[in-house]
Amino acid sequence: MAPPYLELQAVSAHLGPRRVFHDLSLRFDLGENTVVLGPNGSGKSSLLKLLSREIYPVVQAGSWLRIFGSERVNLWELRRRIGLVSQDLQSHYSGGVLGRDVVLSGFFGSVGIGRSQVPTAEQQARVAELMQELGLTGLAGQPFRHLSDGQRRRLLLARALVHGPEVLVLDEPTNGLDLKARHQFLALLRQLARSGTTLLLVTHQIEAIIPEISRCVLLRAGQVVGDGPVDELLQDAPLSALFETPLQVIHAGGFHQVLPSAPSA
Repeated sequence: MAPPYLELQAVSAHLGPRRVFHDLSLRFDLGENTVVLGPNGSGKSSLLKLLSREIYPVVQAGSWLRIFGSERVNLWELRRRIGLVSQDLQSHYSGGVLGRDVVLSGFFGSVGIGRSQVPTAEQQARVAELMQELGLTGLAGQPFRHLSDGQRRRLLLARALVHGPEVLVLDEPTNGLDLKARHQFLALLRQLARSGTTLLLVTHQIEAIIPEISRCVLLRAGQVVGDGPVDELLQDAPLSALFETPLQVIHAGGFHQVLPSAPSA
């Protein structure tokens, strides 16, 4: 069995005064591409905040959270091993930040490049290489405000990849993207999965689940209500129960589409 990059054992956690998890146990292994699926308010983003150390579990006997096998985490080491793409991160960038600086900021864990942050020649070369690979070279000198959501999201993907992370975490990565931009972004994720990057996709959008993802965790109200192969859980009954509405699932080419359930005759 591959080593885990995230283990939660009987974890309880709060976001402000609100308890988001109670007695939550989960394990995510390197090499296993996983989707955490659930409605808004299910705890998906809070799970990522535990991983990024924005919130911490309640200290109690028999409970622990380990990242790459350790309960003590060096944030700089964490940023090198885990890349993050999220709408929340995108919203923090000011409109004047240039495309290349969005990507360069991944080396510093910052939002944009400050005066005291001087990229090395090696870092600049890495950014140029990534931007070429992802078809972003033409955006290097463009201000963030002039870019489409699809272009911004691909820049954030390049930012997340500057260290060559073992794990790529994607928080609702296709929200706000039009059809073309969504397909372009998902095609990039498929390439990364095939090249050996472990993906953790957190979403409520079933159509964002690429064929390379094999495991599905269903989350509702801070509790795991399903955990198993994608093909078993992305079915009418489990998803209808998860989202508390009648649904039917269409399968085509390894992707999934959800429609309202047809009314009974």
